[in-house]
Amino acid sequence: MSFYTMLPFGMRGAVVISLLSALSHIILLSIMVSVTSQESKESILFQLFANAVVFLCGNLMGAFHKRQMQVASWDLYRYTLKCIQVRMKLKIEKRQQENLLLSILPAHISMEMKLAIIERLKETNDNRQMHDNNFHSLYVKRHQNVSILYADIVGFTRLASDCSPKELVVMLNELFGKFDQIAKENECMRIKILGDCYYCVSGLPVSLPVHARNCVKMGLDMCEAIKQVREATGVDINMRVGIHSGNVLCGVIGLRKWQYDVWSHDVSLANRMESAGVPGRVHITEATLNHLGKAYEVEEGNGHLRDPYLESMNIKTYLVVDPRCIANNHLPKTRVNDGLKMRASVRMTRYLESWGAARPFAHLNHRESVSSDSSSSQGKQRKVSLNNSTALSIPLLQYYAYCCILAFIACSVFLQISFELKVLLLSIAVTVYLIIFNTLQHRNLRFYGNSTRLFIKEPRITTNLYLVLFYITLILLAKQIDYYCRLDCLWKSKFKKEHEQFETMENVNRLLLENVLPAHVAAYFIGEKRNEDWYHQSYDCVCVMFASVPDFKVFYTECDVNKEGLECLRLLNEIIADFDELLLKPKFSGVEKIKTIGSTYMAAAGLSVTPGQENSQDKERQHAHIGIMVEYGIALMSKLDGINRHSFNNFRLRIGINHGPVIAGVIGARKPQYDIWGNTVNVASRMESTGELGKIQVTEETSKILQELGYSCECRGLINVKGKGELRTYFVCTETAKFQGMGLN
Repeated sequence: MSFYTMLPFGMRGAVVISLLSALSHIILLSIMVSVTSQESKESILFQLFANAVVFLCGNLMGAFHKRQMQVASWDLYRYTLKCIQVRMKLKIEKRQQENLLLSILPAHISMEMKLAIIERLKETNDNRQMHDNNFHSLYVKRHQNVSILYADIVGFTRLASDCSPKELVVMLNELFGKFDQIAKENECMRIKILGDCYYCVSGLPVSLPVHARNCVKMGLDMCEAIKQVREATGVDINMRVGIHSGNVLCGVIGLRKWQYDVWSHDVSLANRMESAGVPGRVHITEATLNHLGKAYEVEEGNGHLRDPYLESMNIKTYLVVDPRCIANNHLPKTRVNDGLKMRASVRMTRYLESWGAARPFAHLNHRESVSSDSSSSQGKQRKVSLNNSTALSIPLLQYYAYCCILAFIACSVFLQISFELKVLLLSIAVTVYLIIFNTLQHRNLRFYGNSTRLFIKEPRITTNLYLVLFYITLILLAKQIDYYCRLDCLWKSKFKKEHEQFETMENVNRLLLENVLPAHVAAYFIGEKRNEDWYHQSYDCVCVMFASVPDFKVFYTECDVNKEGLECLRLLNEIIADFDELLLKPKFSGVEKIKTIGSTYMAAAGLSVTPGQENSQDKERQHAHIGIMVEYGIALMSKLDGINRHSFNNFRLRIGINHGPVIAGVIGARKPQYDIWGNTVNVASRMESTGELGKIQVTEETSKILQELGYSCECRGLINVKGKGELRTYFVCTETAKFQGMGLN
């Protein structure tokens, strides 16, 4: 037993050494007994055979015990290693999740939403209702004394029409990456990207006394950056910047595709300042000028002449004079020798790539693998130490006590019972054996003969001592086994708990990422084999929808009764959240929410189809997503009607739908954003803005597809569409469409 328990041998080494030790002991004993003993040859053989049986039993029990301890040690090592791996992965996941969350939302509301996600996951696991009240959570706060900057790239739409998908995504990433860098230098927070429009705020989340100066400096730097691009490439693009200072409500609304946004009349005014601005100039209001002091020279902006809203509100505007140069509008000569021989998009792409913008999600580290090989040497040492700790101090035992000791070992090793019961059985056994050996001492001595006196002079005392010592040793061994069993149970429990935490963190990461990107795009950026290159994809047939609530602009007011507009946003949050919940229905699984723009909801269908496979489908199936988008628009109207009944309002949707080719991509390195671009998107937006309340307006091409699918459309006639001239449009007959879509429910 000592070789199996005391010495740090493996199973094979312990077996070999134990057998050699037993064999040598039997040989030595047989020689000494044959020389000194007067007993018969049969008695000596019987004694040797008995020794062999005892040694064999001892070896079998020792091997069994060592195997048990090896399995227990290996299980403990394995669970310990798994716990270490899970803990390391948990730490990595936590860091990734925090980085990802901060790339979506500012820190001052991200943790609140993170806790809400975890709580929602727990509620889902417990089969409880997601909300205890009738309202969705609202993560919006009010901030005063901020400056809002809107910037639009003049001429980019024309340039984008000449771009390949990769060129467009690279161009936008490089430009907006440069703007993000400028924003960081000027303590401004980028809010959102809308096509080629970029807007940010200074004074969030921490109030800054120089917020107006920051925004003006940023606007001037953006104009200078575009000027450098124009001079280097010869491409006729420019930057139009509008700035206004005031108060904002900022936060996140809806349940899906979270995007940090700002709302207020001051935000709307800043947007107007951009559209009424002058290319290459920074256009500011009088409110912003009052915050500037004498930091910059200005000249009359005359914004009221370019925008009727500014005139009606009697808003006085100014143009900031850039102190670095005298503003001029002539196009400098290109410094590219062979640039004019290339397409404008190629010249732009090659120049912008020299800026070296960061890839989307590049700030998120790869999932660091936890290799068991790196921990194997430590694990082996731990296993050896565990085996060493199981060692028992066993004195050489006498032959006549072997049978009792083997019975002790059998009780301690083979019986899978609790520690307390083992102690009871061992205590009873040692008491009985002590009584037997002490009362039947003479009979035992006569049985063993003179051979026992070769090793001991007082067999009774030695037997008692060995039995008591071995009893104590086996009690300690049983206690050790019980300790490792409990430790193993605790490790398994700890591992299970940490594994659950790890799964929760993974679910949070997945929900966060899928709240930024569609599921098929999210797979491009997550996992051990994720691709950090630009994501871009072109589609031949995507249906795009814009749905707005124009009456909400009238409904929105900022007064003490509605907490300066906060309660108005609470209602908008309910509307958007209910729209988002419709996407959970199986029939709308192919509809992807793109973004919200104020009170406008943008979605698309057909983005989950593998590009190039559209033409391999039959015509009805190829255009089925267009009909589904119409059904989704009707479902939005129905949802809004239900909200009206509960809130005693009379909101109506104005919906525009168009289909055709689009380019999809992920832009923004620090704050990645999925978006789609193309003429299809622009026309869909025009279908909404020129539409009528309570109706779905579509283009002539889309109406033909819908009629083939069985929908009825009513011709509206020719309407003037900005940038497109006169287009013939149609209204979808929603009552017929409702009946048509009943089969999809």
